[in-house]
Amino acid sequence: MYRTSAQREILRLAVPAFLALVAEPLFLLADSAIVGHLGTAPLAGLGVASAALLTAANIYVFLAYGTTSLVARRLGAGDERSAVSAGLDGVWLSIALGAVTALATAIWAGPLCELFGASADALAQATTYLRISALGVPAMLVVLAATGVLRGFQDTRTPLVAAVTGFGANIVLNLSLVYGLDLGIAGSAWGTVLAQTGMAAGLLLVVTRRARALHARLRPHPTGVLRAALGGVPLLIRTLALRGAMLLTTWVAAGLGDVPLAAHQVAMTVFGFLAFALDALAIAAQALTGKALGAGDVEGTRAATRLMLWWGLGAGVLLGAVVLAVHQVLPLLFTSDQAVRDALAAALLVVALVQPVSGLVFVLDGVLIGAGDGVALAVVQVAVLAAYVPVLLLVRAHVSGAAVHTLTVLWWSFAAFMAFRLLALAVRARSDRWLVTGAVR
Repeated sequence: MYRTSAQREILRLAVPAFLALVAEPLFLLADSAIVGHLGTAPLAGLGVASAALLTAANIYVFLAYGTTSLVARRLGAGDERSAVSAGLDGVWLSIALGAVTALATAIWAGPLCELFGASADALAQATTYLRISALGVPAMLVVLAATGVLRGFQDTRTPLVAAVTGFGANIVLNLSLVYGLDLGIAGSAWGTVLAQTGMAAGLLLVVTRRARALHARLRPHPTGVLRAALGGVPLLIRTLALRGAMLLTTWVAAGLGDVPLAAHQVAMTVFGFLAFALDALAIAAQALTGKALGAGDVEGTRAATRLMLWWGLGAGVLLGAVVLAVHQVLPLLFTSDQAVRDALAAALLVVALVQPVSGLVFVLDGVLIGAGDGVALAVVQVAVLAAYVPVLLLVRAHVSGAAVHTLTVLWWSFAAFMAFRLLALAVRARSDRWLVTGAVR
């Protein structure tokens, strides 16, 4: 009976979360498909700008993950008003961080893109895209924080509505601005900024209505905002280490030439799409783990973890099989350059094979985030990055030849990175040190 109930609860949270989570990579997939037909240089430039932009925004993913854990714990302990107040502190923090990050990204867009070592043509396209897209960073962070609040309240449907609406608007705006007004890659950036701003406004409206219904304060509370900031530091370190691995991988791809870089951009976007799909289970893990530990249910937490790991493995196998079946077809959607198509098909083959490992990684990550085990996660991710860097340096220094060969080697190196993550997270999860109960860890 417990297993059936747990499966239903996982499905109730994971299915809407999956559909909402894929919105962000769908933004990039749509951008890649639209920009890719402008030429190889714009697509390569989008690869560089996307890596920088996602880093600028996603290092603050703790705004969603940490807020989900905290809100879910207080919900499990029966204190809804305190839960929504803590969530609003995260929203106010997201606004402050978003404003500072947007300004810095816009000012230093050129130097940031230069770090990747792309060609002059790709660099010009990347700088244009990143400078405009920086305006959407505050909205991106508000979406993260507001979504975290709603997930903590076991509501994954509202973020789904926002995501579907935002994705639809993003496609219409991009097509209209890129081709209708002939704005090129700048039109793609403007379309994404406008779509993200609309999503942020809609989610903020829902969260503030819930706060008013519970008679919670709406104004920022300095102590609460500071607590949210300090509590997010371990997850920030964990995310910086993770994004560092992604950036270094893109840096190596840029050093291989425009064709491998363009193919790598699409392959990483597809990987991101699959990762967000698998992260739906991680979101369910965060919400269920936080709520169960807040209510003091250690055995229920362990049982749910085992069940979700099986689900993660199964989902990874299924997604891998799908990508394997279409890895020769997908490149046709993104570029007309045959060299890029061939390199992309080779990379997608590795992407398909690594999905079962990814499924286990994301579930374990979600469970430990839901438990508030941020310090351990930071240590684990830094250690994994330290093991991955020498592998990347060897690839950059010694791998050369055709684009298909060099990109395949790079993606097998990335597969090793995911295997390192799985090993480290599994060791932590087998211990009991993360099973801390109560409203606040």
